[in-house]
Amino acid sequence: MASPRRAGTTHIVWDWNGTLLHDIHAVLDATNAAFAETGMPSITLERYRDLYCVPVPRFYERLMGRLPTDEEWAAMDAMFHRHYWERAEGVGLTEGAAELLAARQAAGHTQSLCSLAPHDMLLPLIRTHGIDAHFLRVDGSTGDNAGGKAAQMARHLAALEDVGSDRTVVIGDAVDDAVAAAHVGARAVLYTGGSHSRASLEEAGVPVVDTLAEAVEAADRIASGVRHV
Repeated sequence: MASPRRAGTTHIVWDWNGTLLHDIHAVLDATNAAFAETGMPSITLERYRDLYCVPVPRFYERLMGRLPTDEEWAAMDAMFHRHYWERAEGVGLTEGAAELLAARQAAGHTQSLCSLAPHDMLLPLIRTHGIDAHFLRVDGSTGDNAGGKAAQMARHLAALEDVGSDRTVVIGDAVDDAVAAAHVGARAVLYTGGSHSRASLEEAGVPVVDTLAEAVEAADRIASGVRHV
């Protein structure tokens, strides 16, 4: 486990899918496989990133021109997850992620992981990648996603001892991560290697970077009160 938090250090809350886990191509493949089952045309990565948003039914609305019915959404969601988890075991960490996590821990900073991925599937993956010891806490979804990432983030930070939101920075790949950070009084840095285009991420009004190393550097600047340039 990470060492106790020292005053003045940055606490990073990491997102998983699309951030620490480089799974955007698995996500796209699973999306297109699900689309094929429903008769929808496949989409490119560029179009996916331009249109993707949460709640996810709104993403389908952008594609279909209407919101899916509850029955359609349940079926689409089940198809996507079936195809995604068939591919998930072959997905690796984002380049440099393991080294960054180890370096943060060694430097006396703390970090945790907050994700809407199913908790019982998230934990084995993190252990498989050998990074579980770097986190003070890991929280995945336990089935109640009411309130989305914002509510999940509030529960996550509340469960962490001696971690103040004023020194906490969320690193994720989606606008929803910035919204969740603001919800708990934390800051955010968004990474372009996941689900959103850079243009979409920039609408969140927080720093947007192209590598996780840049994300960590920006997080430290933010937490120490240095204005992002």
